[in-house]
Amino acid sequence: MHHRARRGARALSMLVLLSGSGAAFAADDGWHVIVGAGGLDLPRYPGSADRRSQLVPMLSASYGRFFLGGAPGSGSPAGLGMYFHQDQQWRAGVSFAYDFVQPRKESDDRRRLHGLGDIDRTARATLFGSYTVDWFTVRGNVSSDVGGKDQGTTASFDFEGKYRVNDKLSFVAGPGVTWADGKHNRTFYGVDEVQSVRSGYAAYRPGSGIESLRFSLGADYRLSERWTLGARAIAARLQGDAADSPVVEKRMQNTYVAYAFYRF
Repeated sequence: MHHRARRGARALSMLVLLSGSGAAFAADDGWHVIVGAGGLDLPRYPGSADRRSQLVPMLSASYGRFFLGGAPGSGSPAGLGMYFHQDQQWRAGVSFAYDFVQPRKESDDRRRLHGLGDIDRTARATLFGSYTVDWFTVRGNVSSDVGGKDQGTTASFDFEGKYRVNDKLSFVAGPGVTWADGKHNRTFYGVDEVQSVRSGYAAYRPGSGIESLRFSLGADYRLSERWTLGARAIAARLQGDAADSPVVEKRMQNTYVAYAFYRF
């Protein structure tokens, strides 16, 4: 079981992270703005065997240490945040966001999600950070539901290597992992007693653990000083209690992204 919940939010967050837009958030006091859009092909919801396509707008703006929209690694696609620290190697900050997409609806899959109910929108607080040295970057974030909707806490880490062919073309690749606590997994993958009666599934109470492992491969091409095109392929596989959920149809959850953005 999973949420259509945050599909749009995660898609936009993915664009902000994978586009390499971090270069726009320079450690100075001026304005930096990115606008763009991306097309995605992804599972209808995590664990689904069906797929869907989506066009997602991208907007990020920063002024000094403050930003609106998304920032690379923040896990926040549409919120407010600030950097505690940012330089050529280290970045660390906090963001606050509210789901702008209705979390999971039964209507996403009337057969498999029947009787499981919807998941409401919530507010999230996220601590994030990254470290870059030469060709290598590691990013991480810890995000918690602060809106009281029982969506728990997740922690994500991504490792990325970059190879620059020339000033215009570069390739990136690397693994990633997402951990989720028991509250998150019970909300998105579990089946409680009431849901069991309504849906016909046996009750299922997952605990905390690794939610998914992934590997991404992509490329960026700078058309000009301000325009950039990019693409990513992300192979992800659900793990542990998430993968064992009775609602999950397919453990492999591949996502494909193509995007373009303009820096002001």
